[in-house]
Amino acid sequence: MPAPTGDVSPDDAGDISGPPGRTVLDARDISRALTRISHEILERNKGHEGLVLLGIPTRGVGLARRIAERIHATEGVTVPTGSLDITLYRDDLRRHPARGPQPTEVPAGGIDGRTVVLVDDVLYSGRTVRAALDALADLGRPAAVRLAVLVDRGHRDLPIRADHVGKNLPSARSERVMVRLVETDGLDVVRIAEGAEGAPGASPHQES
Repeated sequence: MPAPTGDVSPDDAGDISGPPGRTVLDARDISRALTRISHEILERNKGHEGLVLLGIPTRGVGLARRIAERIHATEGVTVPTGSLDITLYRDDLRRHPARGPQPTEVPAGGIDGRTVVLVDDVLYSGRTVRAALDALADLGRPAAVRLAVLVDRGHRDLPIRADHVGKNLPSARSERVMVRLVETDGLDVVRIAEGAEGAPGASPHQES
């Protein structure tokens, strides 16, 4: 059974250790959004058969595991869950220096003939998802690929859309959407603030 979600209370989401800006999702909002996404995934797939969840590091991995936990609670089964690093597949490495590669962990049984749900925290330009599709093609041939994101902030550079969205968040390009999760940051909160891309506190997926 997947590990517990580690959701925190809304009071924790307002802790001064969190990022600056206006809170748009607190811990309870995030929990509800993931529960809804989990049910949508099951409904779209007509059950759990053939599902594989792959989180895009860093925060997408924790989100994928939480979705797997919710599916387990509903269906009583453990959906194969892993991670898909896209660092070396990005097309904007000159503008955004690459971080060190993160682990790619493909569940036993692989992805061939399966329905793969890519999970990420923020969808923005679409470049992260394009890179994920390229990375996925090197791993196998899934029957279908779908995308679940916690936040869709718009401003797409590529014709990519999410199948499952926790919150559509209209934003200006000058704003930063900052996602913090218990698994990586010690609290659950999404905030939006004015500021240049790459400023302290920005989500590492500003160009997702």
